[in-house]
Amino acid sequence: MNWRKTNSTVTFLFFIVFLASCGPEKDDYPVIDETNLAREYFGTDSQWYLDNIPFFECSDKQLEQVYYYRWKMYKAHIRNVGDNSYVITEFINHVPWDRDPYCTINAASMHHIYEGRWLKDDRYMNGYIDYLCHQGGNNRRYSESIGDAVYARYLVNADSSFAIEQLDSLKQTYNAWSDHWDSSKSLYYIPAMPDATEYTIASIDASGGKDGFDDGEAFRPTINSYMYGNAMAISHIAEMKGDHTTSQEYQQKASALKELIERDLWNDSLQHFTDRFKVNNNYVHYWNFIRGRELAGMIPWYFNLPDDSAKFNAAWKHVTDTSQLIGQYGFRTNEPSYEYYFKQFVFFQGQRGSQWNGPSWPYQSSQVLTGMANVLNNYKQDVISSADYVKLLRLFARQHYLPNGKINLVENYDPNLGGPIVYYYWSNHYNHSSFNNLIITGLCGIRPSVGDEVMINPLLDDSISYFCMSNAMYHGHRLTVVYDKDGTKYKLGKGVTVFVDGKKVNLNNENGKSKVNVGAPAIKQPARLPVNIALNISKTGYPVATASINTAPDSIYQAIDGRIWYFPEITNRWTTQGSTSDSDWYKIEFNTPKEISTIRLYPIADGNEFDLLDEILITIQNGNKWVQPTLNDPRQLHLTPNTANEISFTKTKATGVVLTFKHPKKQVAISEIECY
Repeated sequence: MNWRKTNSTVTFLFFIVFLASCGPEKDDYPVIDETNLAREYFGTDSQWYLDNIPFFECSDKQLEQVYYYRWKMYKAHIRNVGDNSYVITEFINHVPWDRDPYCTINAASMHHIYEGRWLKDDRYMNGYIDYLCHQGGNNRRYSESIGDAVYARYLVNADSSFAIEQLDSLKQTYNAWSDHWDSSKSLYYIPAMPDATEYTIASIDASGGKDGFDDGEAFRPTINSYMYGNAMAISHIAEMKGDHTTSQEYQQKASALKELIERDLWNDSLQHFTDRFKVNNNYVHYWNFIRGRELAGMIPWYFNLPDDSAKFNAAWKHVTDTSQLIGQYGFRTNEPSYEYYFKQFVFFQGQRGSQWNGPSWPYQSSQVLTGMANVLNNYKQDVISSADYVKLLRLFARQHYLPNGKINLVENYDPNLGGPIVYYYWSNHYNHSSFNNLIITGLCGIRPSVGDEVMINPLLDDSISYFCMSNAMYHGHRLTVVYDKDGTKYKLGKGVTVFVDGKKVNLNNENGKSKVNVGAPAIKQPARLPVNIALNISKTGYPVATASINTAPDSIYQAIDGRIWYFPEITNRWTTQGSTSDSDWYKIEFNTPKEISTIRLYPIADGNEFDLLDEILITIQNGNKWVQPTLNDPRQLHLTPNTANEISFTKTKATGVVLTFKHPKKQVAISEIECY
């Protein structure tokens, strides 16, 4: 026997076993196939979603479909506006009342952050919150609860240092709202339009039933609840910083607001939080309650504001009563008993315009559903149930479908007849609500909090037989929550199973909810990305875009405006449409020579007019010199439609880049061109 040879073999085998045991840990159970789901819902653009979103599977396929649509819609609203800087837009395209040139509206920001906090890449929310807090993005054009949303985002990613960086700005903005403060009542007031709710009861009645777009100043549950939420957030963030004085100051502000909202904005006769008039004229009188319930009266629960009492909890019966705040097809913004319920005060191009006197708005529907989930998790009451939550969530989900069966969320809906009301060029894929946060924190029950533990409390009814929320990034850990009613779908046993970083963990029952130890936060700061030197969101100055065709600024600059989507209903692209040539070019010119080594193209193919180009030629200009770069891999020129295509080459000095597109058969459409 050759002992030396045998001993070497044993040593080698031991070494292999040791390496295997030290290698990357594998998940105990790959619950769902995220790659297949990504291909099914996102096609060629699936990689971005695999990198960024938690995946969801559910026995209710409509909820599942809308979940993935909402992420596709959200991605379309992410806009690159500079060096590692991003914003989230409300309307998918520019509207006259947004903040030019960013196309942002601060009223929607709370929804954007609650939803976007579940993205795995922190760059998007970091950039957006920085824009809101430090670059004038929160211009207070509309009432807002951005401070609350910043803290809610911290509860998911646990990055206290980033939240603390926003503290001074949040305080400054909070104090600026003193221009809407009535010191005699110690409450905030606001007209209808700056509360983002034109044609409300207060504004209509203040006009004598003749108008209501603006005016109607009132002490509203909305703005006062927003300021309560912002004060609480500032108090929590200040406490994280160790600034106990500021923390106590804003805790006291919040407590004072809570007391007065409960005392002065609660209408005993209506059993509801309602507006009281600030305006005093021939039609309405200062401090009188408005004459009717509005869905806005449920907003205090968005912030867990009201006491847990039978008196206040009784308000929730109004959102399940079909004669009051819920119609056959969704929430009503006020009740049919109101004199001017659904009276049409404004038309646009012969069609009904935006109003809040009855129509169903995703904006407020998602606020109320968030509040409902808070009540079901944090209050002891018997007015509403998890079954009510699922029913109303389903109504909201169905609103995403147009009468032709296509998914396209628009501005508002008819809760009585169904179908959209405002559906013009600006209202497609409308991003002024949350939905996926309602799935993650409501239906699937992941309740963000401080500390190393998280509560899991799915809100379900008997019709939901299974779901899996896979790899939600929580405190830097991968959190997967599985529900299997009878244990036959996932073979993990009946009920709830939870995985942290791929490993099954124990569930500790606490008052009927499951508490899970996630572990200490694992904070990883996102690396800085290279700067897109082709970006120009203002359509003026450098970089300058020119082309062989379609050179109007609103056409040519859509290819370098930091916005990318492939929805056919509303366009954001430069095209060769109308060209009689089989070859067209697009040029980007820089003000000074730039080093460039990568071009990223986002071509659109719609199966109809636009198809992939047959050939692309890249030419680099450096002063008077023109060269074709040496590609790292010529196969990169074989492009994939409706997603990012990266073409890399030897680093080259450039004062301009020309892309020549050959298209003898069909026209070419480019959503975006980026240069690095």
